[in-house]
Amino acid sequence: MKRWLAVAMALVLSGGAGTFAQTSASSTGAGQFVTLDHVVAVINGEVLLESDVEEEMHFAALEPFQPHAGRDTRQDALRRLTSRVLIVQQMRQQNQFNVKVSDADVEKSLKELRTHLPQCLKFKCETDAGWKAFLKANDLTDAEVLDHWKKRLTILDFINVRFRAGIRTSHQDIEDYYNKSVVPEFTRQHQTAPPLKNVSSRIQEVLLQQQVNGLLREWLQSLREEGNVQIVDSSYATVEKSSKPAEED
Repeated sequence: MKRWLAVAMALVLSGGAGTFAQTSASSTGAGQFVTLDHVVAVINGEVLLESDVEEEMHFAALEPFQPHAGRDTRQDALRRLTSRVLIVQQMRQQNQFNVKVSDADVEKSLKELRTHLPQCLKFKCETDAGWKAFLKANDLTDAEVLDHWKKRLTILDFINVRFRAGIRTSHQDIEDYYNKSVVPEFTRQHQTAPPLKNVSSRIQEVLLQQQVNGLLREWLQSLREEGNVQIVDSSYATVEKSSKPAEED
């Protein structure tokens, strides 16, 4: 898979459809071209490729308690990527990459995820063999997941500092979410939900994120309006008009 967010500026469109191709004599015969990848969006000069969208859809398998697990679309994936690029660009401008997420923090977070992710239960992800099987089934590697998760936690730290001050969730909120969202999701997959006490911290994270989504949505919308978001591939055209925040995710 390709890099997380963008490729070099040399890949920016030069006026055509932005398709990258090479000759493949062995598969199609000399002189014919096979499309390998193409630009789908340019976000303030940073390029997003079709392969980035595909990669993001694989990473969606790591998201806990998603109500539409398995129904991710390319538009959804590009929307998340666009929002993430805008956030990372702001982090660069504000020099907010000084907060370091340790490898130990990443490992701890992933270990917790492996025991709580509904899709992981049938693979027994708490074991190394089960985790590897889950990653293989979703076309992911350990190295890719570690890198993605570390960047995810870094972005979450930035969002926490910027938006979560003063926001609180009650025990009743956590219990309601558990009964209305977590238990039904596990039931849908014919699995037994973990005890509330084992997932309360994860639910609290989800609820806090839901509360900041309004603020985050407004902020991202302003970044879209002030910046330059170009959707090159017309099949993704609706993404440019959407103001949904990234599911940070």
